[in-house]
Amino acid sequence: MRRILILGSAGSGKSTLARQLGEILDLEVIHLDRYWWQAGWKPAPWDLWLEKVLEFMDLDSWIMDGNYLRTLQLRFEAADTVIFLDFPRLICLWRVIKRRFKYRGQTRSDIAPGCPEKIDWEFLKWIWRFPKVNKPWIMELLELRGKEKEIVILKNPQEVQEFVEKISSFGRRSQQRGE
Repeated sequence: MRRILILGSAGSGKSTLARQLGEILDLEVIHLDRYWWQAGWKPAPWDLWLEKVLEFMDLDSWIMDGNYLRTLQLRFEAADTVIFLDFPRLICLWRVIKRRFKYRGQTRSDIAPGCPEKIDWEFLKWIWRFPKVNKPWIMELLELRGKEKEIVILKNPQEVQEFVEKISSFGRRSQQRGE
């Protein structure tokens, strides 16, 4: 696990899992939202965005969180491990609402500076439609192109916690053996 791609709906915990795995595996964490969004929630120009994604993909190792379907195929090809957080939409919606209150008026560390936490109707609709619009595309990619990758699908917070504990335990054993 040297190049890990984390996918899932907003509110599924992509950024949190990326940070946890980055710490355990000592890998650089790349939150794509920090590079797609510019101050005031304006998207980056496409050419600059693509250049940045390609730059990240050239690194020897990374954990990258974010869907961004226009570059997903490229990032998928570069990854050795793909983790899909396939959570129920109500969990994702609840987490996004809770996050809004926790970070009210603040910019989270995984988002570009100048993008304070917000919720709008379009964002809520995107989360609600994720299982019907984005998930089929992701699942097709996993099925068609995932044979040479390690694919991990986690369906709830308990499965994520168990996965993190497993990786953490493996990491401790590797350190004890001097690997």
